[in-house]
Amino acid sequence: MNGVLWYSTRATGEVALLFLTGVVVLGVLSAVRFGGRRVPRFVIAGMHRNLTLAGLGFLAVHAGTAILDSYAPIDLADAVVPFASAYRPIWLGLGTVAFDTLLILTVTSLLRTRIGVRRWRVLHWSAYACWVTAFVHALGTGSDVRVPVFLLLAGVCGAAVLAVVAWRIAAPGPRRRGLRAGAALTALIVLVFVIGWSADGPLRPGWAKRAGTPARTPDSAGR
Repeated sequence: MNGVLWYSTRATGEVALLFLTGVVVLGVLSAVRFGGRRVPRFVIAGMHRNLTLAGLGFLAVHAGTAILDSYAPIDLADAVVPFASAYRPIWLGLGTVAFDTLLILTVTSLLRTRIGVRRWRVLHWSAYACWVTAFVHALGTGSDVRVPVFLLLAGVCGAAVLAVVAWRIAAPGPRRRGLRAGAALTALIVLVFVIGWSADGPLRPGWAKRAGTPARTPDSAGR
């Protein structure tokens, strides 16, 4: 049973990353008016909403199976309170932050008419940070980081988000040049950081111990 839970946790986490990537991509496509009149905005908005809800569902299963699995000391509080876990506290905590942020974004979207469109838009800028946090969590906590299939998944997700972010920065609009330059610089800094950290961290042997894996867990002797 524990083996099933272990694989379920890993699989649902990777699927959730795919869904979250799709949410970011569709959000940017909606912002840049992708498709013009040929693709009504409500179509993209509907897909965006459905992917968000599906992603939350997979994240809930991801957290639930991790809690039920006795291989790692993770409890219910660790799923909602960041950086409190004894198991890889930093990297698991980032996943909790991503989950909490996505939940807040979903709730505020449902209450958009009450909180106001301007406030909603400001809050939704955190969607980019949510994706980056989830991505780093997947690299720092996952047990398949050096597996070619996971590297392909991470590469596709990263390339997709980078492409749409670059598209949004370059898209014509009323935004100031300074804001665009700042966004481009921030994206570049994040990209360099994630690549450098990955090469010196999760992609190197012995990461499990350095990440904070308790000695008694099965993957403590692995990465």
